[in-house]
Amino acid sequence: MTAKKEKNKKLNISQSQELGVLRKIVEITNAQPDLPKILSEVVGVMTEATKADSVFIYLFDEKKQNLVLMASKTPHSRELGKIHLRAGEGITGWVARENKPVAIKENAYQDKRFKGFDVLPEDRYEAFLSVPIIYNNEAIGVVNIQHKKAHEYTPATIGMITLIAKQISGVIEHARLFQDIKQKALQFDSLVKVSQSITSENYIDEILNLIVVVTAEMLNSKICSIMLLDEKHDELVIKASQSLSLEYKNKPNVKAHGSVAGEAMKAKKPVTVDDVRTEQKYGFRDLAIREGLTSMLSVPMVVKDHSIGVVNVYTKEPHTFTREEINVLQMVANQAAIAVENTHLMQEALNAKEALETRKLVERAKGVLMRLSGLSEEEAHKMIHKKSMDSCRSMKEIAESILLMDEFQKKK
Repeated sequence: MTAKKEKNKKLNISQSQELGVLRKIVEITNAQPDLPKILSEVVGVMTEATKADSVFIYLFDEKKQNLVLMASKTPHSRELGKIHLRAGEGITGWVARENKPVAIKENAYQDKRFKGFDVLPEDRYEAFLSVPIIYNNEAIGVVNIQHKKAHEYTPATIGMITLIAKQISGVIEHARLFQDIKQKALQFDSLVKVSQSITSENYIDEILNLIVVVTAEMLNSKICSIMLLDEKHDELVIKASQSLSLEYKNKPNVKAHGSVAGEAMKAKKPVTVDDVRTEQKYGFRDLAIREGLTSMLSVPMVVKDHSIGVVNVYTKEPHTFTREEINVLQMVANQAAIAVENTHLMQEALNAKEALETRKLVERAKGVLMRLSGLSEEEAHKMIHKKSMDSCRSMKEIAESILLMDEFQKKK
């Protein structure tokens, strides 16, 4: 076999191995968005592919100030989540700050950028490969591949690790978002439990206001609002918003026909708008510009297959709403709809009970008038009704007065 053929054979084997590694990464990233599990499995794949003695994955914290050790080839249960590096600190921090890979063949621990950790027993290596994990042109973390003995990282190896880092970057962000939303959804769940015991219109206003506050925080939105349908006027009316802007809260009702929110409600499907400032169906474009609103997600409040309103969220910056975000907001909207429906049903039950009690009292009062004044049943009813109208008091109050007077006469 000629040298050229041998070289091509090695190249083909390398490409085949790389393809196999990437297939495994795709399988991992297509699974449930469980961040610790994803990172652990990715570390395993990279370890097998590079025969490394150590593989670390660091991710930036929420404020993007520190890199935190999140996964390792060997168990570091005490260190995971606790070892921190500032951007620019150590080789890892330098890679994150510069968005550039670093490959050191030998004596890596002598590099002036190197930073060691006493808590990591295998933290002394000859060879060191560090690659940034980049999402939306920004480093969100770093992958470190290390060998105890001198080891040359070929362009093919660097390219493969870079490709893996790129492949997992979006999954990491989505998994983090999913975990964050899942945690905040627990807060909303407590609101749902409270809503089940609501029996007053005053309390439903309070629960809806709590819902928009929690939802705005959950989805990191500038404004969240709940709008309920006024069937008589076919309009959507703002019932709750966490926005401090009086201009937004006091904006006119939205026509259910031809509006973005109305479309979501009538179709019973979520509607997204990339930029409400230029969307023709959005009726308050000037207000959106003044309020600094850009992207919008509107989901219907559905209960018993009937839409009673919508929940809207707006972002300050252009944003593409993920499937997870849409699903979470739909859950919020449906639970809010149940809270509203339960309150209305409870109020209707209370009104029916009140009407029945009033009817019983009026019947007894009619009997008193018929006995004392010789009136017919119809005449007695008309008298109670007239007294109610003339005195601006309810028929229940008039009936109670008649019964009280009769009781007083009997005791004389």
